[in-house]
Amino acid sequence: MIDYEALDGAIGHNWYELDPMLTDRVKADCPPDSFGWVDAKLRDFGGLVGGDIARNADVIDANPPQLVRYDRWSGELGRVDHPGATIDSKRKLWAAGYVSEFAADQARHGQPAPGVMLAAANYLLSQADTGMVCSLGMTSGVAGLVDAYAPADLRDDMLSRLRSDDFDRGADGSMFLTERDGGSDLGRTVHCVARDIGDGRVLISGEKWFCSNIDGEAIVLLARPEGGSEGSAGIGLYLVPSHLEDGTPNRFTKRRLKPKLGTRSVPTGEVELDEALGYALRPRRADGTSDISDLGGLNRMMEMVNGSRFGVALMGLGIARRSFLEAAVWAHHREAKGRVLVDLPLVREQMVDLLCELEAAFTMSFEVASARRFEDWARFRRVMVPAAKVRLCRLGVEASTYTVELFGGNGYCEDWGLTRLLRDAVCHPIWEGSENICALDVVRAIRRDAAHEAVLARIDIALANAADGPAYLAPAVAAVTAARQNLADRAARVDAVDADWTQAGAGHLTDLMVRTTSAALLAEAGATDPRKALVALRYTRRRLTPDAVWDDRIAYVAGREMLAYAEIDDATAESAAA
Repeated sequence: MIDYEALDGAIGHNWYELDPMLTDRVKADCPPDSFGWVDAKLRDFGGLVGGDIARNADVIDANPPQLVRYDRWSGELGRVDHPGATIDSKRKLWAAGYVSEFAADQARHGQPAPGVMLAAANYLLSQADTGMVCSLGMTSGVAGLVDAYAPADLRDDMLSRLRSDDFDRGADGSMFLTERDGGSDLGRTVHCVARDIGDGRVLISGEKWFCSNIDGEAIVLLARPEGGSEGSAGIGLYLVPSHLEDGTPNRFTKRRLKPKLGTRSVPTGEVELDEALGYALRPRRADGTSDISDLGGLNRMMEMVNGSRFGVALMGLGIARRSFLEAAVWAHHREAKGRVLVDLPLVREQMVDLLCELEAAFTMSFEVASARRFEDWARFRRVMVPAAKVRLCRLGVEASTYTVELFGGNGYCEDWGLTRLLRDAVCHPIWEGSENICALDVVRAIRRDAAHEAVLARIDIALANAADGPAYLAPAVAAVTAARQNLADRAARVDAVDADWTQAGAGHLTDLMVRTTSAALLAEAGATDPRKALVALRYTRRRLTPDAVWDDRIAYVAGREMLAYAEIDDATAESAAA
């Protein structure tokens, strides 16, 4: 149970220990022989992000990175100066093992880091600073591409630095993907040219318009091989070091940093390349040697994008969780009309609705994180990652907006820290595919892979488990059953109607998949826990049978207990559910 009255705000507390959803999920999804060290590591990490990293995030936002283009003699510098808080946060996150995906801990215990652990770390850090998640998350993404595709003579040294737990020895990664024409239609908008100079090396010229983590040491970018074909098939993938072997800067110019609304801790800018040296990231043959063709680079890049897209979804979820925590603490302290806000009936209704949306999003996203438990996990992730990103990133905007409003004028002022959450949240629906792009990807996964079949199979398992729950859960099970049939029917019609009409309905189909899957998973959890059963009922009434909310008494009867994650007995749950 969380005693919000004992808290004065979110910062300064252990965010892992303050999150029963997360601690329960880690225990449930970790292999039993891994839980001990994973739980201990996440407890340490929760204290770090809730303390020093969260405090630093506000300092960085007020003092963002600056580009120093020239020295006093007008010599080109191209240096990005970061505030000391950035260096402090990065040093501590490197030492904690976050950048290497806890490689030292995995080696020490002789076990891989479970998917739930990696998702939990991203979710926790996202509550403090999603810009930091972006810059450091790109490092692990670049490391994966280097490991899979870099030439052998370059790979080992670069990997040791990208996966180091020592900030001073380590290297961070960057991605320069977007050009002036836009970011989604890469087959048409990539104009940078790579000229082959032998041995897998190229000289790259052109412009990149949005370069995230612009001062990273290991840069991955897309370019078109000189004389190559138009379209997505003619694109290559390249690794560009920030410095050459002799220590001199590589041949590209940082023109400016973007004046962004939020996510200021990760510097994003414009770059002009003038025969910058790069190395082709090519597929390997069976004997370990690299292929001779650069083509197909976009496909290799997209292997990483789905993982990166899920990381951005967790950013939205993290901001939603932080916003809820700040709102819950405020609502237990702030008084109006002689009562604390949480005891005002309308505020409690709104807080419980936000809680249910958060738990639905959390349950869905961590099901994706642990999907490898199921036989058809690849198809499940293929369709649920873009679907989850749509909902989780939008929830971050909704939750941060609500919390600013709840705080009133204080919430609208920069010195209360909530405005940064809102500004950062607005970015996430754009990063790694806008909502439209993700919705179209959901349709694509249904059409090409019949990926909805894996989702329907998981819903069926959840419904079978939920059927054994208490009688008051039955309306939620019935609502999910009807929604499941609707989802199956809608997905089956994807290939039966005009393509443009299918695209027009992609957003509705994605929303239906999210609502149905989330409700099924909540109902499954509610079969053995009265509090979770109330969450499932409230969510299904709001999202699947909205007329039912007019008679819903869940927040009125048991809202305080639900918000505090207190145990609720069956009698209270049955009364609230009536």
